[in-house]
Amino acid sequence: MLLSLFVFEGRLRYIWRALVFLLLVLFVLPALLSVPFNRAWDVLHLDDTLNPAAIAFGETVQLTQALIATALFAWYERRRIDGYGLPVTRAFGVQSWEGAATGVAMAAAVAVGMLLLGGMQIKGFVTGGSALALSALAWLGTNILIGVTEEFLFRSYLLQTLWRSIGFWPAALATTALFVALHYFFKPGENIWDVITLAGLSLMLCDTLRRTGTLWFAVGFHVAFDFMQFFVIGTPNGTQLPLGRMLDVGFDGPAWLTGGVLGTEASVLMYPAIALAWAYVAWRYRSTSFTPEHDRSV
Repeated sequence: MLLSLFVFEGRLRYIWRALVFLLLVLFVLPALLSVPFNRAWDVLHLDDTLNPAAIAFGETVQLTQALIATALFAWYERRRIDGYGLPVTRAFGVQSWEGAATGVAMAAAVAVGMLLLGGMQIKGFVTGGSALALSALAWLGTNILIGVTEEFLFRSYLLQTLWRSIGFWPAALATTALFVALHYFFKPGENIWDVITLAGLSLMLCDTLRRTGTLWFAVGFHVAFDFMQFFVIGTPNGTQLPLGRMLDVGFDGPAWLTGGVLGTEASVLMYPAIALAWAYVAWRYRSTSFTPEHDRSV
């Protein structure tokens, strides 16, 4: 009787698979991989500032952990590692570009709103020429890595496995709570206004999986939104300014408008922007017939 709480027809129930996945990516794999990655950090002479190389390194660590954990469960479930919402054959498809366009539009709309309300002042360019081009490429590569890593970690195997166990919206709320908690407790200067933004964005991106059947819209959005934030606008992020940003921007206004040390992501202008983006997704992808594949266990 007790065994049936964990196993059904010889297979681990989905809820326990999700828990084991979390234990792997949050505790077991970080402990096992800490020594080689710490040595790599020292060898590369990276510094803990908001620069493309340091961020890319951190995302590579998280992606490695997520890949290993997902690969183990893909083997257990006899599926492909890209079979949890991120099929490689659709990586540069229409949904990726549509998500990217939505991310650019949202970040740009918030920036324009702040300019019109006097919370943002563009003073010029930080740099130019080949240095600007190289910086743009570095930030683009880094943000591609951020988009793939965070979607793969939070909304690929984890979201779909919880979905099979407890239903879509409870699973979306659970993964969103985890996503927000990790940002809240580990990002300097985090506050309730940014938490609302992160929760809204996370739930919207979860919904794109339900509506499109893949996470490529979410990846495209994530890449473009962060590229606009880090490189184009150069907004503060957790008390630091991005190095190698394009625009020399000043923020002179109340924190509710500018986002304070957290930048435009924590501005209240994000809330209507998220609502409009989510409304577009609901209009564009009216069907919600996608459900994750099941094996015989529950």
